[in-house]
Amino acid sequence: YAFDKAYVSKRSINNVNKYSKYLNKLELSVAKKLNTTSEKATKRSRGDKTRATDSGSDTAARFYYKGNRLKQLRAFVYITRLGTLSRAAEALFLSQPSVSLQLKALERELGAPLLERTRRRVTLTDAGEALYEMARPLVEGLENLDREFHTKTRGSQGGKLTVAAGSSTIQYLLPELVKAYRERHPSVHLQLANVTGKDGLALLRADEADIAIGSMLDVPNDIAWAPVYHYDPMLIMPPDHPLAALDNIRLEDLSPYGLILPPQRLTTFRLVDMVFQQRHVPYTVAIEVGGWDVIKQYVAMGLGISIVTGICITEADRERLAVRNLRQFFPQRSYGVVMRKGKFLSPEARAFIDLIRPGLLTHRDYDESGHSER
Repeated sequence: YAFDKAYVSKRSINNVNKYSKYLNKLELSVAKKLNTTSEKATKRSRGDKTRATDSGSDTAARFYYKGNRLKQLRAFVYITRLGTLSRAAEALFLSQPSVSLQLKALERELGAPLLERTRRRVTLTDAGEALYEMARPLVEGLENLDREFHTKTRGSQGGKLTVAAGSSTIQYLLPELVKAYRERHPSVHLQLANVTGKDGLALLRADEADIAIGSMLDVPNDIAWAPVYHYDPMLIMPPDHPLAALDNIRLEDLSPYGLILPPQRLTTFRLVDMVFQQRHVPYTVAIEVGGWDVIKQYVAMGLGISIVTGICITEADRERLAVRNLRQFFPQRSYGVVMRKGKFLSPEARAFIDLIRPGLLTHRDYDESGHSER
């Protein structure tokens, strides 16, 4: 049953689940009745009641679930990727018993256990690892068959790419990349989702964004991040500020002056606070405001000083502001490509990543599924 989550209401999903469960029970009931008839015939012809009873129960499951190997592999891939049977069932719009039976049928037919079940999640056995490497490209390739077909036959016409990124990344890092991508792939509909870090991860996990571009401090187990660009931390202040006359600025020199920083929920604030706390140096936040351009404007007006990432410093900024490198105190900020582990990258996404660095995120570690920390 193929339904698009993005366009199905919560009420409709509940109805679909109920209807799906009903059909699964109905089909399984029919399968059991058919195999019961076959079992009785076998008993009469062979006269072996015990053997007929044993084979009948096994055949019932095989009759229903052996018919479509793709369903079994799809259930296996979703269980492995999402970590639990319940999440896989929800994603596939099936009941949990149906998914469990598909997995058991696959294990029985292949003659090997594929998953080890624990209380919280499932883990792959050696046989499961081998099968997952073969089955994942097959399942995800078939799920993206329509888009790849149109890409190959119509030169990427009608293709779509969604990239999640923060405001500073969209404003300072992506313009040249977007320009190059549009020149090479003019028919692809490119959507830039302006989101913060947590919201970007949510889009990746929901498959509502193909990739994300940004900086990360903590990388969850189910996320792959490949840093590419590195920027130094910069102290900015008005040209006539007392600190601008110093050749060597110490961290303690910043204490008397109010800082203009992004909101506390953002990475920059966390980094600044962490460094001051670790060195036991007091500091004061005069203004908390979002947006590098706003911060630079307020600094130019003499409302305070700020510590920003080098990504936002332009030649025009150096003409109106005094800029000093603070790499000796604060760590570099790295920006790169973020994706969900095990994600099948579309040709549109692969082309965008190759513009950043050819072959990036092709290592096997990036393909391994991880446990979501949601």
